Amino acid sequence: MAPPVTSAEIRRRFLDFFAQRGHTVVPSSSLVPAGDPTLLFTNAGMVQFKDVFLGLEARPYRRAVTAQKAVRAGGKHNDLDEVGRTARHHTFFEMLGNFSFGDYFKREAIDYAWTFLTRELGLDPSRLWVTVYEDDDEARALWQEVASVPADRIVGLGAKDNFWQMADTGPCGPCSEVHIDRGEAYRCAAPVCAVGVCGCDRWLELWNLVFMQFDRAPNGALSPLPRPSIDTGMGLERIASILQGVDSNYDTDLFTPLIRALEDMTGRPYDRGPGGFAFRVLADHARSATFLVADGVLPANEGRGYVLRRIMRRAIRIAREVGDGHELSRLVPVVAEVMGDAYPEVRDGAIADQVRAEEDRFLATLDAGNARFDEVAARARDGVVRGEDVFQLYDTFGFPPDLTEELAQARGLRVDREGFEAAMARQRERARRARAGAGGSFAPEQVTAYPESRFVGYEQLETTAEVVAVWDAHGPADRLEAGERGRVLLEPTPFYAEGGGQVGDRGVLMGLDTEAAVLDTQKTAGRHLSEVEVVRGSLRPGDRVLARVDRARREGAMRNHTGTHILHQALREVLGSHVRQTGSLVAPDRLRFDFAHPRPLSAEEIEAVEDLCNAKILADLEVTISQHPLEEARRLGALMFFDEKYGDTVRVVSVGDFSRELCGGTHCRRSGQIGGLKIVSETGIGAGVRRVEAVTGLGVLAYARALEGTRRAVAEALGARAGEEEAKARQLREELDEARQALARAERERLGREAERLTAGAERWGALTLAAGEVQVASAGDLRAVVDAWRETGPDGVLVAGGRRGDWAGLVVAVAGAAQGRVDAGALVRDALAEVGGRGGGQPRLGQGGVSDPERLSQALAAAVGRARALLRAPAAVGGEGKGARRAE
Repeated sequence: MAPPVTSAEIRRRFLDFFAQRGHTVVPSSSLVPAGDPTLLFTNAGMVQFKDVFLGLEARPYRRAVTAQKAVRAGGKHNDLDEVGRTARHHTFFEMLGNFSFGDYFKREAIDYAWTFLTRELGLDPSRLWVTVYEDDDEARALWQEVASVPADRIVGLGAKDNFWQMADTGPCGPCSEVHIDRGEAYRCAAPVCAVGVCGCDRWLELWNLVFMQFDRAPNGALSPLPRPSIDTGMGLERIASILQGVDSNYDTDLFTPLIRALEDMTGRPYDRGPGGFAFRVLADHARSATFLVADGVLPANEGRGYVLRRIMRRAIRIAREVGDGHELSRLVPVVAEVMGDAYPEVRDGAIADQVRAEEDRFLATLDAGNARFDEVAARARDGVVRGEDVFQLYDTFGFPPDLTEELAQARGLRVDREGFEAAMARQRERARRARAGAGGSFAPEQVTAYPESRFVGYEQLETTAEVVAVWDAHGPADRLEAGERGRVLLEPTPFYAEGGGQVGDRGVLMGLDTEAAVLDTQKTAGRHLSEVEVVRGSLRPGDRVLARVDRARREGAMRNHTGTHILHQALREVLGSHVRQTGSLVAPDRLRFDFAHPRPLSAEEIEAVEDLCNAKILADLEVTISQHPLEEARRLGALMFFDEKYGDTVRVVSVGDFSRELCGGTHCRRSGQIGGLKIVSETGIGAGVRRVEAVTGLGVLAYARALEGTRRAVAEALGARAGEEEAKARQLREELDEARQALARAERERLGREAERLTAGAERWGALTLAAGEVQVASAGDLRAVVDAWRETGPDGVLVAGGRRGDWAGLVVAVAGAAQGRVDAGALVRDALAEVGGRGGGQPRLGQGGVSDPERLSQALAAAVGRARALLRAPAAVGGEGKGARRAE
C-alpha cells in the first residue's frame, strides 16, 4: 500500500489501522472538557477518557482510537506566544491516539506504533530513534525485540522527559517517544547533536506512548496498577510535514489553503521566513477560533471566553498590519473547507458572523485605544507605564493589558504589572461592596455558620417557619423594619431556590404584626436565602412566621419545567441523540431551552417536535420522582449534564417511560397538567448552539390570540379579506421584485454610460489608452461594474476610476490588452493610495483600495493617473509584470 500523502488520508488510515485491530473509533470530544473544571480546553486525546483511566467510568469497549481536536492556549499548557515564530507551535492541533483500558500493554503498543510508522506510512526504520524512561528496562528490551530497533538508537532519559503523571497523585507511568532524524542538513551547531541532548530541528518527536502502570500515593510511593493502560498521542500536523516533505507544519495541506487565501486577500506573497509571521499567526488562530466557536465558546472577559478573545484579538491586531483587519473572519470558510469533512460542526455559517462581530468590536477599540496609548506612553517615567494607566485603558476603553504590554515593548517601555493587578483588585472590592449595598449576593462565610436549609417545598406550598437569620444591605442584622429590603434564612422553607434553570419562588411571610413580600429565593452555600421587603412590622431572628409560596407562579414554573423535560427528549428523538442541553430558563410564563445542534431546525422538524410533545402531554403520563445511586441512575439512562457535579445519590424525574433526567426542580404530578406546548421561536445563539422558546398551558391560548390579532392587523395593512392575506402579500412581493429589477437594469445602463464617458475622454498613445475620472457610485461594487463595462469594449489600456459615497471613497485600476506587462494594477493602486494615507493592492490586471479621507480622492486619482501615464508612454520593459512597472517609474 502506498504511503498516504494528504492529511485527510493520514487521519483516515490511522483510524482504520487501529479499527482493524479491535479498537472502537471514538469521535473527537468537544474542546470544552466535559465536567472537568481543572482544564480550560481539551489539550490531549486522553482528556475524554480521564474518568475511565481513574476507574470512575466504564465504557463498553477496552480499546479506543481517536482523532482529537485540541487547543493549547491559556493555563498551564499555553503555546500562544510562540505561534508564528516557529515551524511547530500551534494553538489548535489534532492529536491522533490509541488507548487501552486494562487490555493490551507495552508489547502491543510498541508493535502497533512501529508497524504503523514503518509499514502503513512507509517511514525508513533507520531514521527512527526511540527514547525510554531511564529505569524502564522492559520498554528498552521490547523495542529491540518487537521492532528490532538497535540498542544505540534507544536513549534513556529522566523523569522530566519520559515519565508521565495525571496529577501529584494517582495513575502515572513511564513513557516512550519515537523521533525521526531529518538528516545532517538540519543539525545544530552544538558539539553533540543528538536525541535528548539538543532540541534542534534535526530531531522531530512524532509519537509519545504512555505506559500507565503505577499509582502514586500522597507520600510519593509507587504501587502497580491492577489494570495497566496505554495512552498515546501523535500530532497530525507533524507527521503530515514529514510525509509531505516540508520543513514547516505551515507548509502542509492543513495550512497552505489558508496561506493562499491570505495572499489573495492582502495582495502580498507569503514569506517562509520571519516576514511570514503574520500569515502564520492568522492561519493558526483562524483554526482555533473557528473550532472554539463551533464548540460553543464565545468571546468573553473571563474563563474560556477570555482565552478565545485573546486569540482572536491577537489575530485581528496582526491582520490590521497586513490587511483591513477582517481577514480572520474571511478565513473561517476556508477552515471549514479544509476541515469540514472530518469535523462537520465547523461548517456552521454562524461562526464567521461571530468572528466578524468580534472584529468589529475590537477594531473600534483599537482606534480609540491607540490614540489613548500615545498619551499613556508620554506619561511613562523611567521607562515604566504606570499600572493605573494600564487599568484605565482596560476599564474605560476595553484595551487588553497584554496588548498594552506589547505596544509598550515596541517603544522600549515596560508595564507595571503589579500596579495593574492592584488596581484590578481595588475594582473587584468596589464591585463587591456595591453588590452588598444593593442587597446582592452574600459571601459563603456569612451563612455557613447556620445549618443547611430544610426544603419542604416539594410537598407543601406553605408552612410555619422560624426566621433563623437576617441580613440587610450591609450584612448581618438584628432586624428588618417596614420599607427595608434584605435576606432571611428560614427553617424550614417552602421557597424553591433558583437552580437547574428554574427561577426562585416568590410569596409572602405573615406574622401577628408582620407582613413581608418574598421577592426571590437564591441558594448560597447550600442555604435557601429569600429576598424580602417588609411591608409592615419587622422581621427579627427567632420570629415565627407563616411562609406561603405564590401558588400560581410556582404551578406555572412546574408546568414549564416538566414541559422542558418532555421537549428535551422530543428534540433528541426528532433530531438525534447528539442533542444535549447547554442552558435553560424555566419561568412561570415561558420556558427557554438551549441545546447543541449544528443547524437551524426546519419547519417540519419544529412541527414534529411539537406533535411529539403534545402527544405525551395528552397521554397524561405519570411523573415520578425517585432517588438512586449515581451509577444506577446512569444505567437507567437518566440524562445528566456534563457541567454539573452530582452527589452519590441523585434525584431522578421520570415522565412515564418517555423522559428520565437528573433534576432537583419542581414538577407536575402528571404530564396532562401541562395543558399543551407551543414553540414560539427557534434561533441560534452561537455556533452549534440553538435556542427554543416555548409556552405551555394558558400561555398557548394567549399566544394563539396574539397571532390572531397580528393576522387581522396584517390583513388590514394589505387591504385583504380574511384568508387572502398570503395571496395579497405574494402579489405585492412580485411587484416589488419587478421594480427592483428595473432599477438594477437602469443602474447597469447608467454605469455603462459612465464607462463610455471615461473611454470617450481617454488619452491615447498609439493603440494604448488611458481612461480616467471620478464616477457616481452607490457602493464599492459599482466601481467593479464600471470596470466590467469598460472591459466589454475590448480596450488596450488602463482604466483609473474613483468614486465616493458619504464617508467612503474608493479607487480601482484595471489593465487590459497590450497594456499588460507595462502596468501592474495592484502596485499602482498601492503606491497611489499610500500618498494619501489609504490602503490598497491587488493583482496585475486589477487593483483596488480605499481612501481614508474622501476629500483626498481627487489627489489619489491624480497620483494614479500620473503613474499610469508615465508607464504607458515609456518603452515596453522586459522582465514581466510588476518589475517593468517599477523600472518605468
